[in-house]
Amino acid sequence: MTVRSGGTLRRRYRFSRLDVRVSPYLYVAPFFLLFAAFGVFPILYTAYASLFHWSLLESEHTYRGLSNYTDVLTDPLFWNAVYNTIGIFILATVPQLALALGIASLLTRRLRLRTGLRMGILVPNITSVAAVGIVFGLLFADRYGLINWVLDSVGIPIVEWRTHRWSSWAAISTMVDWRWTGYNALIYLAAMQAIPRDLYESAALDGAGPLRQFWQITVPMIRPTIVFTAIISTIGGMQLFTEPLLFGYGIPRGGADNEYQTLAMYIYQTTFTRNFDVGRGSAMSWLLFLFILVLALVNVALIRRGVKGEAR
Repeated sequence: MTVRSGGTLRRRYRFSRLDVRVSPYLYVAPFFLLFAAFGVFPILYTAYASLFHWSLLESEHTYRGLSNYTDVLTDPLFWNAVYNTIGIFILATVPQLALALGIASLLTRRLRLRTGLRMGILVPNITSVAAVGIVFGLLFADRYGLINWVLDSVGIPIVEWRTHRWSSWAAISTMVDWRWTGYNALIYLAAMQAIPRDLYESAALDGAGPLRQFWQITVPMIRPTIVFTAIISTIGGMQLFTEPLLFGYGIPRGGADNEYQTLAMYIYQTTFTRNFDVGRGSAMSWLLFLFILVLALVNVALIRRGVKGEAR
């Protein structure tokens, strides 16, 4: 019995050690398996497809090397889509983050129904993006839209929102801001609540007003959070697709003259609706990835430069 008990204890000990070593990897394995299947594999497969003349209408694929990339880079419609994407991104992101900072600052104060307000600003984000696109599409309708009715009521000429570049950009940016401002405001609010109150009390004793406290204490203390939201907004803004697509009634062309066709819309049009050219669409997808990477690195570099400037 003693020998058997000793053998059982040794087996249990070995199993326990194996469990401690292996269990953490088993717990996280489902995430990595799903990420490999739906993240890594599509990325690598897209890179492979971008090197071929690959049409959904043909069974054979011809190797082209980097010809798809050179064709895309010489395509005027591609650069038009890049221009529209960057323009809408800037027009939407800068006011969005600034407004989110202001809302978060207000919600840190003692207000009536503060909890309800904090919950309420997140409602646009959890609303279906399809519903948001449909509602705002009706609000910005050219003939019977509410926005044009208000403009006409105060004597301002009505605007053909889908006809001109800047008007369509403004309408789409409004949709994006309405949906994401509250989300970013809650992120800023969480960061602001982690700032020690002693800093504000000391600043108040030194005669600093609320505005100076905001710029001298709040903004520097939540700088990492601002970097995070800037990078996330960059990624989302460069991939903008659903809002402009629904704004244009589901037509990926983005207006009669491609006034608001984003890069994601052009990729979709090239791959699935016009030429069915998977190779060229894959090449554009990789160029979009590089654009996002460059813009994200620029954001990080600018923030780090600002931090070094303040340290000096």
